[in-house]
Amino acid sequence: MIYKVLASILLLLVIIGGWSWTEYQSARNTLAVPGEQVSIDIKKGDSFDNITHKLIAQNVNIKPFWFKVVAMQEKATTKIKIGEYVLKGGMTAPELLAVLVSGKQKQYSITFPEGWAFKEILQEIAKNSYIEHTLTDSTIDFSALMAKLKVEKNHPEGLFFPDTYFFEKNTTDIAILKRAYDKMQVVLNEEWGKKEANLPLKSPYEALILASIVEKETGAKVERPLIAGVFTRRLEIGMLLQTDPTVIYGMGDNYQGNITLKDLRTPTTYNTYTIKGLPPTPIALPGRDAIVATLHPAAGDSLYFVARGDGSGTHVFSASLKDHNAAVNTHQRKAN
Repeated sequence: MIYKVLASILLLLVIIGGWSWTEYQSARNTLAVPGEQVSIDIKKGDSFDNITHKLIAQNVNIKPFWFKVVAMQEKATTKIKIGEYVLKGGMTAPELLAVLVSGKQKQYSITFPEGWAFKEILQEIAKNSYIEHTLTDSTIDFSALMAKLKVEKNHPEGLFFPDTYFFEKNTTDIAILKRAYDKMQVVLNEEWGKKEANLPLKSPYEALILASIVEKETGAKVERPLIAGVFTRRLEIGMLLQTDPTVIYGMGDNYQGNITLKDLRTPTTYNTYTIKGLPPTPIALPGRDAIVATLHPAAGDSLYFVARGDGSGTHVFSASLKDHNAAVNTHQRKAN
């Protein structure tokens, strides 16, 4: 009788063991994430059970007990990091846990186009709901902002590289600006080290100022060295730059889409029709192409240029005022 009881118990243990092994293997190898992908946001203080319930709420195919067993086997129960994660469709439980342990969070993006002013950067940041906002219109003080960025300059214009930046949810606005600033420093210093000799530019910052003007004058990559050449020659001979984008920048909110003769004659610290040399700061974000063009200006004798006015975005270049006036007459007045 004892042998029969023992045999029955042994058989039951074998059955339970076999079932447990089957369940465990199923928990490890069954595809857990349905569809293309799901997202999960793990917050500070979430327990493993909380995380499990969040996954189940997203229709992830897991059984709490066996999922925890798998997690313990993978030594993942206490290693899951806070953040927002994307779990790809077709992942198994171990693969899912590996993502949560890795800390490789879901990425968002923000883009700062070439030619933007700093106020446009701030507007773009302000409307991005995935960024943690520490800057507000009422508290932004340029000196305080630059101190936060650990930048010696007092004015932020032009110091941030135009690019697309990827970031994790709740990254601060200051952190994103710091990345853009650091990238601009890398690009500017790289290109400054390869510049043409004898340029009338005393520092990388002066190159940045001129590059911002080149950026605003043309969107045609092929023309940037030509325009940089005009401004370089003007600086060399002490001729006023006389570039409209600086006038517009100096007008600020007073600019309503047109520049009058009065605007050209009204002095501001940026109006290069009335000031000699470069304005005090950049006027926009220059891209790498504009920086390269500024540091490698095209040779020639042209001192003037005027837009063709045909929608091409290109210009006619002239060496004399007489030829320039003729080009203005042909292209601008005809276009108007």
